Amino acid sequence: MTGRLLSGINPALAFGLVVLVVWPMAFDTPYGLRLFALAGIYAIFVMGYQFVFGHAGALSLCHGTFFGLGAYFTGILGAKFGWGFPATFAASALAPVVLAAIVAAPVLRLESHYFALATLGIAQVMLLVAIKWEAVTGGANGIAGVPPIVLFGMTLARGWPTVLIVWGLVAALGLAARAVLGGLYGHALHVMRENPTAAMSLGLDVARLRFETFLLSALYAGLAGALYVHTIRVISPEALEFHAMVACLTMTVVGGRTRLAGAILGAVLLIHLPEWFRFLEHYYLIAYGLVLLATIIVAPNGLLGLVEDARRRLAPEAPPPAPFAMPLPAAARPTVPTGAILSLDGVGKRFGGLQALDAVSFDVRPGEILGLIGPNGSGKTTLVNCITGIYTPDGGGIRIAGTDVGGMPAHEIARLGVARTFQNLNLVDEMSALDNVAIARGAARHLALGTQTGATAMALARAEAMGLLEAVGAAEVAMRPCGGLAYGTKRRIEIARALALQPTLLLLDEPAAGLNESEQADLAQRLKALAGSGLTLVVIEHNMPFLLPLATRLVCLDHGQKIAEGSPRDVARNAKVVEAYLGPQEAAEVVA
Repeated sequence: MTGRLLSGINPALAFGLVVLVVWPMAFDTPYGLRLFALAGIYAIFVMGYQFVFGHAGALSLCHGTFFGLGAYFTGILGAKFGWGFPATFAASALAPVVLAAIVAAPVLRLESHYFALATLGIAQVMLLVAIKWEAVTGGANGIAGVPPIVLFGMTLARGWPTVLIVWGLVAALGLAARAVLGGLYGHALHVMRENPTAAMSLGLDVARLRFETFLLSALYAGLAGALYVHTIRVISPEALEFHAMVACLTMTVVGGRTRLAGAILGAVLLIHLPEWFRFLEHYYLIAYGLVLLATIIVAPNGLLGLVEDARRRLAPEAPPPAPFAMPLPAAARPTVPTGAILSLDGVGKRFGGLQALDAVSFDVRPGEILGLIGPNGSGKTTLVNCITGIYTPDGGGIRIAGTDVGGMPAHEIARLGVARTFQNLNLVDEMSALDNVAIARGAARHLALGTQTGATAMALARAEAMGLLEAVGAAEVAMRPCGGLAYGTKRRIEIARALALQPTLLLLDEPAAGLNESEQADLAQRLKALAGSGLTLVVIEHNMPFLLPLATRLVCLDHGQKIAEGSPRDVARNAKVVEAYLGPQEAAEVVA
């Protein structure tokens, strides 16, 4: 019994817990305990920042503001109005969340450095408000006399009582974060961070995920700010200044931006590191900076990332789960439309002076394999992007099983039963082939915060994903990261990921690219079997020997216009197609 319990313990985690217990005992002085309490407070701050920076991949520079806002609410309500700890703690959690919800609408629409600059602007505005609104905030002098934490009539003194309450909250909030991130939801954030377009094509609401992580990070920052002001017993604009944001960002990068243990490690190290270098007197800040620089160079994914990478290299490959046989994609849908699955009516799209699509119209019937051909730049991929909501067409209509999808977000179109692959592979290289497919199974269940997050849901998704990888002939690489796989194998995995959505319409962009002749023949047979089950396919392909025996009908585009439509043999013989795309020699070869 004891052996079984010990075998489930992560040695690195066990060692870290022992260190956290022993550390404050070894430095049992008022100053040492105060530093340890501050490390716990910053650990909570960093845990929250990991939601938006680590998991959502957005460089927010206003989380020092959320931290300071939580501190100010506790300081003002406690010192000026006499509110007790439960009330001020709740207010300090709510206020940053409300501010985050207000600013989210404009700033979350921005990307990369524009988002960072916008959030930096918010931080500077809030700092000026704190300095100038002297009647409420005390201005540059701040507010002294913030009361200590009082719980159940007991006043928590500095030292061990404060350390215990702070680190108890670190444990509780860490478990809460793990519950949110530990399953499919965390994997969904990983996909969104690495490739937002792929995430949308899986039915993931990227805007909603970014909004949720932004609010969660503000919540944690506010709670950390409340504990901070109770620890130092004074509130001033220093809590809102940029150095708090820089400290949080540095701790996140050094510890590991997506690992909860990394938040604790980064906070503990960076709070104590300056103290360890005090013996250098005037040069201790130089030493501090050099150590941080060396750490970032040696461990760009954080110290915990360095440990995890070493563990993965040394540990044997985990066995794949037993596959779970899913119903064929079209058969899983409650009803399969009898009319056209896809109807295009005069679809147009312009990019500046380039008319990428010009009044394109055709229908795709259930169970059909429609081949979409044409020279490079003819508008094939642009058309697929319009169908799937990545682009909004400038004119015309697009209907999916009778539903007008014009202007509909990409994730909502995916949920109508539309799946796709990409001309340029959009897999997440760091994730295993199994998890790349499993997250699509979670998305098929309309993944949202608070649902499908647990280990049971993840285990089911992985079992279903294993069945799909077997169906496309990629089961042997299920547990390997996609980044190291052959190009043709990645193509199969991307098809399996698309099938995980159980679509009624599947759009494939050059699926035979990178496959040898035997692999192409195998893929063609699998695609025919899917069409036989009722799945409708639209296949963009330049490989005519692969496409002609596969397709039931062809549409050819040239300069954004449809120039031919019909049976594969008739389209291959069409004079306009021969002139614009095939050429006389290839046309003669493919129809022979």
